[in-house]
Amino acid sequence: MHNVVRARFLLSAVIAALVAALVVIATPSSPAAAHGNVLSPASRNYGCFERWGDKFQAPEMATQDPMCYQAWQADPQAMWNWNGLFREGVAGNHQAAIPDGQLCSAGKTQNGRYAAMDTIGDWKATNLANSFTLNLFDGARHGADYIRVYVSKPSYNPVTQALKWSDLDLVKEVPNTPAAQWTQQLSNGVQMDIPVSAAGRTGRAMVYTIWQASHLDQSYYFCSDVNFGGGGSSPSPSTSASASTSPSTSPSASTSPSTSTSPATGACAATVSVASQWSGAYQATVNVTAGNAAVKGWAVTLTYGGAQTVQQSWNATVLASGNQIQATNAAYNGTLPAGGSTSFGFVAAGAPATPTVTCSAV
Repeated sequence: MHNVVRARFLLSAVIAALVAALVVIATPSSPAAAHGNVLSPASRNYGCFERWGDKFQAPEMATQDPMCYQAWQADPQAMWNWNGLFREGVAGNHQAAIPDGQLCSAGKTQNGRYAAMDTIGDWKATNLANSFTLNLFDGARHGADYIRVYVSKPSYNPVTQALKWSDLDLVKEVPNTPAAQWTQQLSNGVQMDIPVSAAGRTGRAMVYTIWQASHLDQSYYFCSDVNFGGGGSSPSPSTSASASTSPSTSPSASTSPSTSTSPATGACAATVSVASQWSGAYQATVNVTAGNAAVKGWAVTLTYGGAQTVQQSWNATVLASGNQIQATNAAYNGTLPAGGSTSFGFVAAGAPATPTVTCSAV
């Protein structure tokens, strides 16, 4: 009998430990064991979780949502832990703690977990009217010392530029507000509904939110891609994010060993490799390196054995013509110092093959 009781006790302890290990994050429809995020207009990592959390291994993500695809490939935990994008000990000196170009990852906080949020490209944008409501969820009921909402200046283009502090205009500040005074008191947290105005703005922009939680010195930073004049006002999340646990395995992708390199001589060189492939399509990454002198622009030509069809591309202007894929630098990555490098990528239909690669300075 003693052995039976002891076995039952050990079994109960094991089950309790497993349950505790599974509860890694909370969401607006789950227990309040979390921190929080901007749900609408959705921040980059929350938007990726909301759209793909229940199908994060779906191959169509690469073509339908390539910026989220690269983020899931870089670190799935950035989406599973969508409520943990914060820094501690900033003491209100946000610009000193977070360098330009790293605003969306909070200065590569959490050992770089959220670094992919800084990747330049065409992230999915929320259509907004000039007057909209920002929804900030606080799952742990921290409350706020303050909340600051910025909108990027008209000169800033989130599709082609890294975000800098000088790109932002402060448009709204909410003063100290304990959790008990937030707009919505929910069963699993609280939500602040913040009216925001960006009068006269049109087109793509970034909404940047700083939430200084009233919990130690804990600062949260959120990048939300938006499109002003895209129709309608700030939408609520299309579905409540359901509670999710971190998967035991990361998203898998079949990686091709094929790599092709242009000659190292001349003004620049390029290397192409297949990052992943699936039925009917593949994703390629091309690294471009300047030679022994700086270049002000570059062009890469990939010549295949058969016709190619480019479906998506980023960090370059990429066109397909017959059996060739031709790429020219974007406005922000054409100038390279001697020996400097950059990269671009694309998704193409068909089976991957090893092309002939040429690179020339322009």
